[in-house]
Amino acid sequence: MGYDVERFVGYVNEGLLCCVCRDVLEDPLQAPCEHAFCSTCIHAWLVHHHNCPEDRLPLDVTNLRPLYRYMRNDLARLQVRCVYRPQGCEVICALESIHRHEQDCDFALLNCSNAGEEYLCYRCGCPVQVSRHSLEAHLCVCEYRNRMCASGCGYTLTSTEEAQHNCISELRAELDLLRAELDCKVEEVRHEMESWLDSQRRYMVQKESLLKNEVDELKGQLSRVMSDVRVLLGVERARRQELERAELEKAELLELLKKEGLRPATPTQTATPPAEGPRKSSPRSLALDCIKRKSREVTVI
Repeated sequence: MGYDVERFVGYVNEGLLCCVCRDVLEDPLQAPCEHAFCSTCIHAWLVHHHNCPEDRLPLDVTNLRPLYRYMRNDLARLQVRCVYRPQGCEVICALESIHRHEQDCDFALLNCSNAGEEYLCYRCGCPVQVSRHSLEAHLCVCEYRNRMCASGCGYTLTSTEEAQHNCISELRAELDLLRAELDCKVEEVRHEMESWLDSQRRYMVQKESLLKNEVDELKGQLSRVMSDVRVLLGVERARRQELERAELEKAELLELLKKEGLRPATPTQTATPPAEGPRKSSPRSLALDCIKRKSREVTVI
């Protein structure tokens, strides 16, 4: 919607009026046919129509463009009264400055700061609207203004609540509320701790199972190692027994040679020229051959 024509001082050119609402243009747009409209008016019109509301020529949102510069300048220079004139404001200024003035106007209607929050079209607080310059005086006498409890309980009360206020009951209610919140918090923490303990218990059971498997595997490895050690000990024992047996046989042969009065021959003594033919082996040579054989066996072992 545009600006009410009655607010303007002096003559307003017909070309500066909206073709839809017939008020002075607000946020103007222009059609290709050069008819001008308020932005809100023409967009609402084009929702249900596809033509210019003035000459019915085809029109689409994409065809709209800003107003000519000279028309915008004429529009900005129009003299308009403040919207808060009924409250006492006598200011008249150019249209381009009216919004800035109305934001700071002393006669602007403001809601009382004790109005509270609006709930289902009902405001649970002061319903009064006062001008900006009268707001401070109103707050001093507003029956909905907040005051600290005179008894020292710390509650902030309005004038209507002060007569019904009971410090003890209010504090008891607050204490009950805090106790309920504390109980809820304790219950929540208890559930969290139980959940954490359950997860830790499951983790420990899994860890115990893994450790038991590792211990069983280590026991198997130890059993195999002990078996290998026993085998090696058996082999070592057999080797020692064989050595002891060979030493014993060697000692018996030496004792036998001593009894027969024979001595082991040195290599120079045993080397004899090649015989002309086959000779019989003497008992002494047989004993020496036996000793050599035993010595070689012991060395090999």
